[in-house]
Amino acid sequence: MLSQSGSFNIGEKVVYPNHGIGIIEQIGSRTIGQNVEKFYLLNIKSSSLKVMVPFHNVQAVGMRRVVRRAEIEQLLDFLQKGQCENNTAWKDRFRENSERMRTGSLIDVASVMKSLLTLAEEKPLSFRERKMLGRCRYLIVSELAMAKGCEESEIESLLAQALGQSNLRLPDAAEFEN
Repeated sequence: MLSQSGSFNIGEKVVYPNHGIGIIEQIGSRTIGQNVEKFYLLNIKSSSLKVMVPFHNVQAVGMRRVVRRAEIEQLLDFLQKGQCENNTAWKDRFRENSERMRTGSLIDVASVMKSLLTLAEEKPLSFRERKMLGRCRYLIVSELAMAKGCEESEIESLLAQALGQSNLRLPDAAEFEN
């Protein structure tokens, strides 16, 4: 998937890895020591969390624009036909999945989701893996709904259909509520 960065504008919707959609509320600068740092102030939609992202850190943290149509097709194609591997050792698998979640790439998040769904077919997921699966589901559904300008239920149907091609089931959001 493309990871466009570049400059962003106030009011623009962006993706902040592992947190989802954020809106750029402010572009400012702060003096830190001898240096003047320019930054974006994001308001994360799901949690109202405020995040300051220095310009020079945008790529390192994986902040990017919301996916476009071609990327959505690529993601759905991956969910239908893509292969994913699961490390047999829980600790290694969790570390690898956590690293993929932090990249900011929606295809990486989809890869984690698909691998966890595949694993869940074989055995129950650990508490932390279930939380991660719920996070994957939320990140994908919310971003695609934003990108396509439609209801989340429409995206859930699209994802369920794509995963069905791989004989996997998209879990309901209610399965992840505490």
